[in-house]
Amino acid sequence: MILTRYMKWLAVIWIFLLTVPAYGEDMRAAYKKAKADYEAALAEAKASEERILKDRASLERKIKELKSEIKGLNQDINAMHSEYQRLKKEEIKLSQKKIEGEMDIKELIGTVRVVARDLETIVSQSFLTARFPEHRKMLKPILKKDRFPGLDDLKTITNLFFKLMKSSGEVVLYKGPFVNRSGIEQNGNILTIGGFTAAYTTGGETGFLNYSEGSHRLFALSALPSWTIRRNLKQYMKGKSEDVYLDLSKGAALRQITHKLTLAEQIKKGGIIVWPILLIGLVALILIVERGIFLKRVHTNTDRLMGKVNELASKGKWEECRELLLRERKKGPVHNILMNGLKNRHQERETLESVMQESILKELPRLERFLPALNTLAAIAPLLGLLGTVTGMISTFHVITLYGTGDPRMMSGGISEALVTTELGLAVAIPVMLMHAFLRRRVEHIVGDMEEKAVALVNIILKEKNK
Repeated sequence: MILTRYMKWLAVIWIFLLTVPAYGEDMRAAYKKAKADYEAALAEAKASEERILKDRASLERKIKELKSEIKGLNQDINAMHSEYQRLKKEEIKLSQKKIEGEMDIKELIGTVRVVARDLETIVSQSFLTARFPEHRKMLKPILKKDRFPGLDDLKTITNLFFKLMKSSGEVVLYKGPFVNRSGIEQNGNILTIGGFTAAYTTGGETGFLNYSEGSHRLFALSALPSWTIRRNLKQYMKGKSEDVYLDLSKGAALRQITHKLTLAEQIKKGGIIVWPILLIGLVALILIVERGIFLKRVHTNTDRLMGKVNELASKGKWEECRELLLRERKKGPVHNILMNGLKNRHQERETLESVMQESILKELPRLERFLPALNTLAAIAPLLGLLGTVTGMISTFHVITLYGTGDPRMMSGGISEALVTTELGLAVAIPVMLMHAFLRRRVEHIVGDMEEKAVALVNIILKEKNK
């Protein structure tokens, strides 16, 4: 289409040139030349058109190929975009898995370190560490913060746990070092009973051991146990005994041996109220001893004198009865009763029985002497203990008011006073009450025995009188 328009313009120009007068001389030659040029131009234009059409077809094929290629590329782009989206989702999933894996690893590392730290605490607090010091060295590398625990570390922790469990159920006797009561390290026979109790024996001493977490060594208790316990430990270590004393509190109960207070120390902690209680106890003790001796002597004299007098009276030997009572020279209850009976042997039965009963009643206050005082002392002792408790609690609350409850040791003085006075008050009152009941029963027994023997004497006197 472009070529045809071009040819028309060439024809117009050519006609215009032919019509110009200045060039009219050789119109024929010019026409031929122009025609030749026109044909040449036309041929050239046709060739150009063919070439252009050929190029156009080639371009159209190329365009078609490019469109097909673009379509394929678009499909590839869509496929790659789908793949990209899929890979992006997969990346998100893998990232989440990575985060979860990292969290699991961190949690595992934290768990391993917590277990290792707990194990270190157990090892530090166990006196088996004194026997196996390498246990702490095995745990030190695992507890480092910049260390990633591996399978070897887990194996170490597991093996150490099983070793501790096995050792805690063993009874072992071995030679090893410990710090003696003088503070000097020495070797001796050490007995470990599981993870609870440790004891030692040397050439001349046997006792219990305590474990120090600071130095990781065994120390002998500053106070030795009783002779019975020491003998039991020696026999057990020699294999002569199957039983042994065991402290399940891992040394807490054994430490009470060193902190055991004496009676004097307890009394000092009781305050001023303790002294009246002790005075009451002392007075009560003196009265109990005096009454016990007195009643024992009265009971002995009752059986002996009344038996002899009744025997002589049954034979009518009144003068000998009188001489026997005079020889005794013991103005006791029995002596007085018998003398009154012999003096009034000529009276009637009712009068004689009344005289004997009156004599017994007259001697009764002497037998019951100090017993009401004992009863009173037994009642006062716990009341004084209660008074000490009240004063101790007042002192404790006064300390709380001034200093608060931050330091329990500041309140221990008032609490000790409260408890010690109550303890001593009851410790005095209970035996005094028991002895009062015993002495009261003893008096009743003696009075009953006297009444029985007095009735027997009355019967003998009346029998002799009726002969």
